[in-house]
Amino acid sequence: MIRLVTALVFLLISSYAGAQLSDPTEWTTTVEKISDKEYSLKSTAILEDGWHMYSQIPVDAFPSPIPTQFKYYDQPDNYSLVGPTNESGTYAEYSDIWGADVYQFDNKAVFTQNIELINEQLDYIIAEVEFMVCDDERCLPASPEVLIFKLKPNVVVGEDASLIIDTYYDNDLSPTIAQIPTLEETISKKEQDEDTSNVSQTDIKDDDGLATIFILCLLAGFGALLTPCVYPMIPMTVSFFTKQSENSSKGKLSGLMYGVFILLIYVACSLPFHLFESVSPDVFNEFSTNPYVNIFFFLIFVVFAISFFGAFEITVPNSWVNKVDGASNIGGVIGVFFMALTLVLVSFSCTGPVIGAVLGSVLTSDGGATALSVGLAGFGIGLGIPFAFFAIFPSYLNKLPKSGGWLNTVKVFLGFLELAFAFKFLSNADLVWQAGLLEREVFIAIWIAIFGVMAFYLLGKIRLPHDDKDSFISVGRLLLGILALCFTLYLIPGLWGAPLKLISGFPPPMTYSESPYGLGVSSNTAEIELPEGAHFTVHNLIAFDDYEAGLAYASKVSKPALIDFTGWACVNCRKMEERVWSNDEVLQILKNEVVLISLYVDEQKKLAKEDQYESQTTGKKIRTVGNRWSDLQIEKYQVNAQPFYVIVDSNGGNLTDPIGYTPDAVEYRDWLLKAIE
Repeated sequence: MIRLVTALVFLLISSYAGAQLSDPTEWTTTVEKISDKEYSLKSTAILEDGWHMYSQIPVDAFPSPIPTQFKYYDQPDNYSLVGPTNESGTYAEYSDIWGADVYQFDNKAVFTQNIELINEQLDYIIAEVEFMVCDDERCLPASPEVLIFKLKPNVVVGEDASLIIDTYYDNDLSPTIAQIPTLEETISKKEQDEDTSNVSQTDIKDDDGLATIFILCLLAGFGALLTPCVYPMIPMTVSFFTKQSENSSKGKLSGLMYGVFILLIYVACSLPFHLFESVSPDVFNEFSTNPYVNIFFFLIFVVFAISFFGAFEITVPNSWVNKVDGASNIGGVIGVFFMALTLVLVSFSCTGPVIGAVLGSVLTSDGGATALSVGLAGFGIGLGIPFAFFAIFPSYLNKLPKSGGWLNTVKVFLGFLELAFAFKFLSNADLVWQAGLLEREVFIAIWIAIFGVMAFYLLGKIRLPHDDKDSFISVGRLLLGILALCFTLYLIPGLWGAPLKLISGFPPPMTYSESPYGLGVSSNTAEIELPEGAHFTVHNLIAFDDYEAGLAYASKVSKPALIDFTGWACVNCRKMEERVWSNDEVLQILKNEVVLISLYVDEQKKLAKEDQYESQTTGKKIRTVGNRWSDLQIEKYQVNAQPFYVIVDSNGGNLTDPIGYTPDAVEYRDWLLKAIE
């Protein structure tokens, strides 16, 4: 009832506004000759900022906005309409006023109607469009606009237009109204530059993904606290603030500022990376998939892991620490800031590897600089909260456990994790190069060795240089050791083709292995004839790796095409293939109902010299196959995150809204079915 009243009031205000405001639209028409008798009539409406008009598709609600309608006059003896009036530039948005999803236009609306000419002497065609326009406060009632399409350029249109329309009205005749297309027809016929202007990285980006990054990095910050470099500094720094403060209140304020400055220092580390995003939308994608960058992270992680095992210490030069520490004696806000900076530098030998994990993992994800800032903010909060808390409530310091050998155990445990993740970066480089040096079985074997040794260490069977000589292990360490041993045993069947869904996305895919179908299992695809340009991919699916070839085959077999923007080094792409595409219903759709086109945006194969070009979107030189597909994704959809899925008809027109990472198999199946239907 509230929604109904609101909508009616909205319409009442609209009638008043219609008397007060001029029409905030400007219409233009153009004519394109397709053949001797076939023409394309194009009507374009430019809307003032803040205004929008509605699609030809009626809204199934009451009350509802008035849909746009076209009337083409004087038809029977002069011309006939070919198909419906197609529109482009619409997007769907839920409206609280109308209580339903409403298809509407912002800024610009384009309508195209094909006609077949009967009277070759016809100079122009007259049409009329009725539409409603609204902003956030009011609507203007549907008002007709006369449109004139000149079939011959030099024709002067006199009063004939109004006479034709008046004749129809005076005689109560009903001109032929163009068929209102169905939702599927409308979406499939949209021009890509109009239809996809509302699809952006922000629309596709998964907010839950940023929340996950923040939580994981927050836990990493708390984890870094439990290292030999950081943990003993809690009482030392709190004591410093207590002594430097004139009273308890000032001490608490300084402690709170201390925690805030720790957070700001870590977030500041991400600021330079935002400059990369302002240069080009695909910089982070190139950065994360670059083999040399991945090898660099592999080496850094290995060095950090060896340091955690106790072979050596990674420290910042003492001269840097001394200068910053001296500045902390200034006092006031500046002194607190430099004390926070001192903590960051002194604890680098322990926090550096953890920060390295944050940097490496986030930069090789799809979130770019925003995800990096979110990650480092989480890390800074996790590390800064304890210092601020104990500065405000110093009495709780006595309840902390004493430093001891358990801190080194935590450090070594993190070292094993660093070493395991290091090989993920090496695997990324190997996949991009397709070198075949680190195939799935080799990767899994390395992880079995790492986590197996970790289990033996936690169970006290292996000692490292800085371990205590105690003959017993704690209950927590025992339980963690059992968990590591169970995980190791879980990995072993992966050597013989088990899917290992718990870690899907981390090892190379099954297609990149010595035994793609499992140990001793041969392919059942030998008798299947592949279309030209196609190949077998994961789950024995037939896929094209060329956009045009895939669309041509889709047109030949009269099926929609599923464009899969993916990457060799894309973790979430592998998760989708292994967890979602393996679903029986989804797999049957992918095999029988669509033509799969997998475009790898990090494919390093060079384009032929004559095929290289300069991107009209980013201005960059397109030299590799991966550059080409990345540029295609940016140009058509203003998105450069992977995975990214689009279902199109044989002309490349969208059949439904694109989607990104969708780990729910049922949701993904429903999305496929919606497009197919």
